[in-house]
Amino acid sequence: LFFFASAMKITRVETLKMNPKHVPTQGLGEVAYSWVCIHTDTGLVGYGETFPVPEAETSIIHSKLANVLLGEDPFNTELLWKRMFSTVNWWGWAGAECRALSAVDIALWDLKGKALQQPVYNLIGGKFRDRIRTYNTCYNDEFDFLTDADQLATSLLNKGITAMKIWPFDGAGKANNGNFISNAQLQQGLDPVRRIRAAVGDQMDIMIEGHGLWNLPTSVRIAKALEPYNVAWLEEMLPQDHLPSFRRLREQVVQPLIISERLMGKWAYAQLLQQQASDIIMLDISWCGGLTEALKIAALADSHQLPIAPHNCSGPFTHQANVHLGTAVPNLFVLESVQTHYLKEYPSLVTDVAVPDADGCFHPPEGVGLGTRLKPEIMAAMEVTVSDLRK
Repeated sequence: LFFFASAMKITRVETLKMNPKHVPTQGLGEVAYSWVCIHTDTGLVGYGETFPVPEAETSIIHSKLANVLLGEDPFNTELLWKRMFSTVNWWGWAGAECRALSAVDIALWDLKGKALQQPVYNLIGGKFRDRIRTYNTCYNDEFDFLTDADQLATSLLNKGITAMKIWPFDGAGKANNGNFISNAQLQQGLDPVRRIRAAVGDQMDIMIEGHGLWNLPTSVRIAKALEPYNVAWLEEMLPQDHLPSFRRLREQVVQPLIISERLMGKWAYAQLLQQQASDIIMLDISWCGGLTEALKIAALADSHQLPIAPHNCSGPFTHQANVHLGTAVPNLFVLESVQTHYLKEYPSLVTDVAVPDADGCFHPPEGVGLGTRLKPEIMAAMEVTVSDLRK
């Protein structure tokens, strides 16, 4: 089996663009995922994914990365990662280039799992845990967290979800360009937090998302106002570009800080760790360099005695890859998920989706590779762009 698998060669690289007029997504709007399919001479196909600018990411895949991949053995993920990175590094890689590389890398791991008839987590260390705690990012839920946070918290708790992420200060941040927050705006932002605590007490962990909107003094002010509510973390309160400012913020607040899904590559995370700017490390598999790079970032964090909490707000293949990562790495804190995605959108797109159990935990996917594939009717509705060995 291994001889058969190791003899594989990549013969075709496809990217898929969804036409939202032809594919229903349960009212959630246009799906802006970049999907890549890596075909081999054995007939096996690996799926990968990134987002949110398909025009840019798919252009990079075909114009720069496909020539690196065609004719190569997909098992050589380290070699192919290095070659892809070298191809896009010269003119600046930390954007669509790294997202495109991430999608391809995820597809290569899916291929390796399929070739060996193993779930991906068995290829990256096996089961460190059988249950992966999740929190809900409260996007497009039945209840709006700005007005009905108490009902939303109760609803989640009834499903076994004991942690939720909200961004109640974003309106003020956008209105004031992040420069200040008025007393009235501060109280308005605190209202959902108060409602959650009044409804379910400390049974619910509350994560506060800042979306990088604020300056340092206003971030400190918001953090001080949140102290009575014992929130689980403050996420990306500042723009992620100046890590020393995060260290200054960390020195002035009591809440744990978490950053940042928008960092790319192990080098950015090494700087983050050297600056001691974060208590929890967030990475996005579909942006940071794929599963190959995510494993290195997790190990870097572990060497500093810090946990990771992967960002998981994109599509079904990233979601599956995150559950595999969460199964295998020793220093997982919690895994993000969006219930409107795994309950509504993903089932309309792919054959299998990891969903949390009654205790709010994912279980290791047992299918081979990532454990899912696009549904035939979705494949039929795609606009396909191809690079292959004949071109």
